[in-house]
Amino acid sequence: MGLLRSAATVSSFTLLSRITGLIRDVLIARAFGAGPLTDAFWVAFRIPNLLRRLFAEGAFSQAFVPILGELRNQSDHDKVRRLLDRVALLLTLAVMLVTILGILGAPWVVSLIASGLRSATRQTEFEAAVWMTRMMFPYILCMSLVAFASGVLNTWSRYAIPAFTPILLNLSMIAASLFLVAWFDVPIYALAVGVMVGGVLQLAVQWAALGRMGLLPRFNAGVSVSWRDPIVRRILRQMLPAIVGVSVAQISLLINTNIATWLRPGSVTWLSFADRLMEFPTALLGVALGTVLLPSLSRAYARDDHAGYNNLLDWGLRLVLLLGLPAALGLALCADALVATLFNYGAFNAQDVAQTQLAVMAYAVGLIGLLAIKILAPAFYARQDIRTPVKIAAICLVATQLLNIALVPVLAHAGLALSIGLGATLNAGLLVYTLRKRGIYQPGQGWRSFMVRALPAQAVLAALLVAAGRHFDWIAMGSQPGLRILWLGGMLATVGAAYFLTLWLCGFRPADFTRRAA
Repeated sequence: MGLLRSAATVSSFTLLSRITGLIRDVLIARAFGAGPLTDAFWVAFRIPNLLRRLFAEGAFSQAFVPILGELRNQSDHDKVRRLLDRVALLLTLAVMLVTILGILGAPWVVSLIASGLRSATRQTEFEAAVWMTRMMFPYILCMSLVAFASGVLNTWSRYAIPAFTPILLNLSMIAASLFLVAWFDVPIYALAVGVMVGGVLQLAVQWAALGRMGLLPRFNAGVSVSWRDPIVRRILRQMLPAIVGVSVAQISLLINTNIATWLRPGSVTWLSFADRLMEFPTALLGVALGTVLLPSLSRAYARDDHAGYNNLLDWGLRLVLLLGLPAALGLALCADALVATLFNYGAFNAQDVAQTQLAVMAYAVGLIGLLAIKILAPAFYARQDIRTPVKIAAICLVATQLLNIALVPVLAHAGLALSIGLGATLNAGLLVYTLRKRGIYQPGQGWRSFMVRALPAQAVLAALLVAAGRHFDWIAMGSQPGLRILWLGGMLATVGAAYFLTLWLCGFRPADFTRRAA
């Protein structure tokens, strides 16, 4: 399967996931607005999500997938099965321990991540955050095993199921917000229950897929035997620097969340909804490309195919620019239309729209950097070099917090978003510089011509969005939500068509978007 087709498969399901996620957030915004208890939910939800990214999808996947791919290419089926059994056993036991400690220590965990909720005037929010944290902490166990299954499925080029399962979380939360709210004295607690149900559903679907492939782990390997396995030890050695690397980004998120709890009530929610809009391009393009590139880069590296390795990176970066630049411009110039059309209902008022819009525009500054990292970091992971991205991420963590010191007093929550975007841009720049300095990646021919041909399309897109922004009052159209949705959809479709038509007139053809798998 060509990489574009694989990426399109992931992107299609990811698009559906983001659409259902948006519906979820629209219902949350309409029912609960951007108030103190909504902030408490997003704080509580961020804690298991943070640990999931740290231990499961982040460090574990970065260490596990390249080694699993190498073993699959070089060893027999029985050896692969033994590795899966042993890794699954140790992963489950480790995450169960973390989950138990998290449930018991929830008050201290919430205090660490959201110290602003400890003030005497916000005890209701603090207690709500603690309750929901305890309810959702087992989510990390579900998602760690989901990450394990996803790594196996992606290594076997079964991309569709891992891309589909996040939809189940959104559907579960939507159902909880519609049907479980009345069952709780604090209505927003229903969302925490929905998160747990969604985690169990995701795990069930992915493990069923492993069962159909004959790769379902058997928890009979024995802890001591699993611990002594040299390949397991190798994965653990790779995970240690990966944990440090991923934790750098998560520490930055922790600090930003903590700062946001000291700002105006609603700041955490405004940032969360802005982040939801940013997840569309980062997931549809960045995550999709990163998902399909890591196994292909690993295979190219294992075969010592330097040219194929370089071409994969070149293709990924060009696609990021062709599709990422218009997304960044769209978010920056169309933020008011997007936020108003999606969230301006019920308890989510015009003031919330304006504050969320500022965060979206600030995030958009760093979108290309955020997308590029998804392409560039796997270039190191595929070579089983996790330490280099760790060092770069640490530099960017310091830079991001220095930016916070300068920007937050002036821009409040939007300063937090802008510092993340600028930090991501610095991160991507340092990754490219290091790859080139070490001779791992050299840009292919035609980059200058590529950029010259791409610029007119960006100019056309920007001009159309500016003109549309002057013509419509998206808040005033709130009394006719159906019409507002139609106008937004028509505007985006028109601008998108004009963009690709201009690319075609400038010489781009479908072949410029395709690349066969390594």
